[in-house]
Amino acid sequence: MNSSFASFAGLDLLASAVLLIDEDLRVRYVNPAGENLLAVSSRSVESKPLLTICTCPPSLQSAFDNGLHNNWGYTGQNLELKRHDGELLHLNCTVTPLRPDMAPGVRLLLELQPIEQQLAATREEQLIQQQQANRELIRNLAHEIKNPLGGIRGAAQLLEHELANPSLKEYTQVIIKEADRLQDLMQRLLTPHRAMLPTTVNIHEILERVRSLLTAEFPGSLAMRRDYDTSLPELVGDREQLIQAVLNIARNAAQAMEGEGEIVLRTRSLRQVTLAKKRYRLAMEIKVIDNGPGIPEVIRERMFYPLVSGREGGSGLGLTIAQNFVQHHGGTIDCSSHPGNTVFTLRLPVELA
Repeated sequence: MNSSFASFAGLDLLASAVLLIDEDLRVRYVNPAGENLLAVSSRSVESKPLLTICTCPPSLQSAFDNGLHNNWGYTGQNLELKRHDGELLHLNCTVTPLRPDMAPGVRLLLELQPIEQQLAATREEQLIQQQQANRELIRNLAHEIKNPLGGIRGAAQLLEHELANPSLKEYTQVIIKEADRLQDLMQRLLTPHRAMLPTTVNIHEILERVRSLLTAEFPGSLAMRRDYDTSLPELVGDREQLIQAVLNIARNAAQAMEGEGEIVLRTRSLRQVTLAKKRYRLAMEIKVIDNGPGIPEVIRERMFYPLVSGREGGSGLGLTIAQNFVQHHGGTIDCSSHPGNTVFTLRLPVELA
């Protein structure tokens, strides 16, 4: 940032796009979020007229005039702004007049917030709250169920020793085996709550581990393709949790395709992003992409909830555990899916906050 704008240094960290404009409506500064939104670089637009970067609606142009001549602020909802490449953006906009002494040559501060981003942030916050409540409920239920299961299993063992007819032991074995299965399920519900063991890890070593496990589990027709950004730095995290998170997602994809199809593991860097309501200068994005049948629409909104599965015989815990582990790392996970293309996107900060 230009030294003249030192008092606005915090703008670099904002999730919303911010531009500083002079009295001739020339851009004097744009923050990283603004660069991403408008598909420009700060160097390429500095001192250029705003209208060469984007086309503003009449209401926003009127707001500029009132800000410059009457010192009036302005807030507009759901405005349409066309980018220089022709893409139409739907935004909430705020125009704030600035005092001349705040930054030489700057008269207006323009803040742009995509409506989709605002809605996504609200949905994410609501989803996190609901999932936390669901996890706490499931955890309490698991604790309550474990003790009676132990009693049932013990009673079945004692009964088995007292039975004179060996053929009746088949029934006690059913009780014992089902109790063991339910105890294992309860333990898996409680496992995500163990403490993290953070260390420095390489995300590509983790993905290669997942790749080797799935290749061994589904030999033959399953193709595992890499698309790595090898410039990514190491991150601080729990190696086993990260392996399990990615493995659960990729294994679900392989099972949905019955071991036949393609899974792509892709990594990219992200700059100036907000994850779980915290701002990070540097993060990484991991995508698990498959060309399978897609996730059934009936469960898409609930697929991260415990015990929800789109596969017969599935426990419905794989994605729940993956989400828990990603959230332990301060990251986010989401999914888009339609037949032939399902994409799970994990975003992780490079350093734990």
